[in-house]
Amino acid sequence: MRIADLEAPALRRRLLRGELLLETAPFVVRVTSDLPQVGEALQMLYSDFGVREPDCFSDFRIEVRRVPGIRGWLKPQARFSVDGREAFLPLPQDHAPVMLEWGLNWCVVAHAHQYLILHAAVVERNGRALILPAPPGSGKSTLAAALTHRGWRLLSDELALCDLRSGTVLGMARPVNLKNQSVEVIRRFAPEARFGRSIAGTAKGTLSLMRPPSDAVSRASEAARPGWIVLPRYSAGEATTLSPVARTECFMEVTEQAYNYNVHGAAGFSGLARLVGEAECYRLVHGNLDAAVALLDALAPAPQERA
Repeated sequence: MRIADLEAPALRRRLLRGELLLETAPFVVRVTSDLPQVGEALQMLYSDFGVREPDCFSDFRIEVRRVPGIRGWLKPQARFSVDGREAFLPLPQDHAPVMLEWGLNWCVVAHAHQYLILHAAVVERNGRALILPAPPGSGKSTLAAALTHRGWRLLSDELALCDLRSGTVLGMARPVNLKNQSVEVIRRFAPEARFGRSIAGTAKGTLSLMRPPSDAVSRASEAARPGWIVLPRYSAGEATTLSPVARTECFMEVTEQAYNYNVHGAAGFSGLARLVGEAECYRLVHGNLDAAVALLDALAPAPQERA
């Protein structure tokens, strides 16, 4: 069963009762909410995601609920909790969809130490992963959204999950988080892209979540071998360039984007060295999305282009 198979009333009942088990491979999340914004966002953005039976195991148990009492009446807010414990300060209720996304990311980063987790966007083509590790504001989500509409498979716009045993990379193929002018940039670049509601006034500005392609969701459990590590930097008005970077330099910069590198100790060092050693390493300076996508596309021509 998928979210799309649930009528709105059935979805609301499951959310209210804490019986919605959402498959976000490789995790299963139990979601509870009494906010209509959450149900609407799930129907729009997660329609292709699987749903498990209420009595199944879940990796995370999260709640996005309205703040009760007079405080919640005067200033309607939502709160996020994990296993019954509030994890963040409350946010306005209309921020609930992005609160769900940020909360899911927090759960993975805080608990999924079976993986080495990088702050990176990831897309795949021909079985090889293009990894874009970078701090906020580097344009990695915008690049991932654009490449997803040019024949690359979305793994993640935010978290790369590196399997230290196999050396492969996974993602969750969840909605892509775009902010401010990036939303209109992608709307122009890919008119077929579908978005949830724009949410203004967040800590990151105006946000909108892009629905992941159905193919990416159905193949979310497929891992990819490292192919390329590209260190992006957005610079408006600057020429778009893609240049090779030494693996030692790349390794040092990627460690800065590894959430739990220190948790893994020697295994983390070896795993990251293996990842960087297997990939081609580049630095991308971009101010023009079309030019950046063309350069990245050239790294892995689509099958029909190679024939």
